[in-house]
Amino acid sequence: MELPLVAGVDGSEPSLRAADWAADEAALRQVPLRIVYASLWERYEGGALARDLGKPDERVRAEDVVEAAARRARARQPGLPISKAALPEEPEYALVREGRNASALVVGTRGRSGVANLLLGSVSLFVAAHADCPVVVVRGNNDNQVRTPVHGRIVVGVGDEPAAAVRFAAREAARRGVLLEAVRAWRCPPHESVDHPLIAGEPERFHEERACEALDAALRDVPQEVKVQRRTVEGPARRVLLAAAHEADLLVVGARRRPGYIGLQLGRTAHTVLHHAACPVAVVPGPG
Repeated sequence: MELPLVAGVDGSEPSLRAADWAADEAALRQVPLRIVYASLWERYEGGALARDLGKPDERVRAEDVVEAAARRARARQPGLPISKAALPEEPEYALVREGRNASALVVGTRGRSGVANLLLGSVSLFVAAHADCPVVVVRGNNDNQVRTPVHGRIVVGVGDEPAAAVRFAAREAARRGVLLEAVRAWRCPPHESVDHPLIAGEPERFHEERACEALDAALRDVPQEVKVQRRTVEGPARRVLLAAAHEADLLVVGARRRPGYIGLQLGRTAHTVLHHAACPVAVVPGPG
């Protein structure tokens, strides 16, 4: 049996949107959906959840949090197998543990003001940095970007260790029947020596050609039925991918996992797009 897709919820509006996205994705993958709420607090106060439940704006029990998300998922995807869990523990550790038996984890952003909504909450950041499975952070008002693709493309950032991220992005593009856009950023170091015969005279062309070669190598095993667009762009990878995210239904980036390391295992590029991308972001772990 396929591993379930796990959605982490906390009763906030961003987490409920993430659960909606997860329901569509689980139906697309034909796998069960598991909805998880974890907190050391017995109750959670949230106006968005209270409105969804038709109750006053007051504290709502953890069981109501997962039930509200499950009810939305059932209405969105009738017939989808759904399980629920309300766990009395720290949410970041509970979700990372749930990810060990999940095909992917889906979480939302956090923030209670217009400016704060641009940034990522600490739980989602921790999960994206430590989970053993792919983590999708649903940003913005992307309620229908799985069931009805808005832009018809998935963007994958091709870094130095691209294999896992490219495989994930190719599968997602194939499921949706959309274009896979593979992007490789490149830069010409400002103080690079031109004594080497390969770069003398045209260092920019040398670095761009190397970026093209890296793209070709990374995409070698993508199934033929997936339509691929290759793109090399000069500039910092984080800036290049943020620009690409404006015309994407999903942005996929890789993250190295170093066994035994307890700090945040995210590179600068992944960290930046998680905080600022205009579309959902999938972080796919790979070897460090």
